[in-house]
Amino acid sequence: MTQRDPRLRVLIPVLVAMAFLMEQLDSTIIVTAIPDMARSLDTSPVRLNTAVTAYVLTVAAFIPVSGWFADRFGARRVFVAALAIFSIASALCGLAESYGMLVAMRILQGLGGAMMTPVGRLILLRSFPRRELVTAMLYMTLPAVIGPVIGPLLGGFLTSYLSWRWIFYANIPFGLAGIVLALRYLKDVPSETRSRFDFRGFLMVASGVVMLQFALENVSHPVVPAPVTLALLVVGALLLLAFARYARAAPAPVVDLTLFRERSFMVGTLPGGLCRIAINGVPFLLPLMLQLGFGMSAIASGSLTFVVSIGAVLSRWTMSYLLRRFGFARLLVGSAVASSVLMAGFALVSPSTPAWAILLYIFVFGLARATQFMGSNTLAYADLHDSKLSRATSLGGILQQLSVSLGVSLSAVLLTLLNPDGGPLTPADFHHAFLTLSVLPILAIPGFLLLRDEDGRQVSGYRAGK
Repeated sequence: MTQRDPRLRVLIPVLVAMAFLMEQLDSTIIVTAIPDMARSLDTSPVRLNTAVTAYVLTVAAFIPVSGWFADRFGARRVFVAALAIFSIASALCGLAESYGMLVAMRILQGLGGAMMTPVGRLILLRSFPRRELVTAMLYMTLPAVIGPVIGPLLGGFLTSYLSWRWIFYANIPFGLAGIVLALRYLKDVPSETRSRFDFRGFLMVASGVVMLQFALENVSHPVVPAPVTLALLVVGALLLLAFARYARAAPAPVVDLTLFRERSFMVGTLPGGLCRIAINGVPFLLPLMLQLGFGMSAIASGSLTFVVSIGAVLSRWTMSYLLRRFGFARLLVGSAVASSVLMAGFALVSPSTPAWAILLYIFVFGLARATQFMGSNTLAYADLHDSKLSRATSLGGILQQLSVSLGVSLSAVLLTLLNPDGGPLTPADFHHAFLTLSVLPILAIPGFLLLRDEDGRQVSGYRAGK
């Protein structure tokens, strides 16, 4: 697609990245506004956490069907519909005058978000030849890296200086611009195959993923008792295991588990996902350490953690060179080691550490974090045939969603275990949590070593011995 119009090399990635950023921000930006929203809607902050959970669970439930919808109705049509649903729901969230209306519109917003992300990724993958995929994927991955970091900061700013309603209204111009650009510049690439919708498989996967997602969310934002959380984890896992058995005989299962036979996809999503679990814990732990452990204000903390996104942006210019020079295996191993060492290094940061030193350290971590994210995300789709892309984006979206929740919930569990009495958290509590999380990227290295020199070569341009 990009070969017919050179402008599309920039327009398509920017369009998809804009949609990704909207979806990423929406799952984090609302958190800082909850107290003001609760007062405005005459409800409690604890009850209003349902508005956060409703969005996340809806996204988790409908990601599995995004690939089927894209194949059945066309990726452009589904993407435009998702943008429209998301924008309309955002406007209605901003206009909400009751708790019930807000939660209902958050569910509608989640439906749009669930389709926007994987279908946008599918459009990107189908639009570029593989040799240009690294550059395209950089645009797509940046929102996932910077969204969790800038969301709370932006939410705090809009709530403090305008109104909590503007955290939703801000989506509207981006959504409208995305619709216009998509209709003007995107063209549907027809799917090679069409299949009947696997409703039975969808019920198993959606139910299992939603239960796991809710249980993981409940760890960091408790809504139900611990025994219920444990039961949800067990039942959710059993449902997914039942689906794995069912999928062996199903002619066209809603989630294609045979994709794990593709070495590049398996390594990019499973060992890569293990790395992402650890790395996704940092945006949760770091602001808490700076505020609760060091006594910084939310604005001061947000100003420091924001530089993670600057490191991510700068990695755009180094990624292509690193892949050509080292290939996927060496790059992923190196960035896993770097991420692990840098995460452990947060244990050396203390209240007496100069702000400029913390700023520089977070910036360097942002480079390593973005390199690992972009490397594993690009590898996952590097060698897949076009006919498998829609199913791969659905499965990859599920795993990415769960890796974010696992990172946050694991961090919350570590803090709880390190501070069982529930007293004030100390810098030492956070230091031990960072040291524990830093082990996970090292555990992913054996998986990265399964890669061969030819894996992802048409994307990386790497040649062994050069």
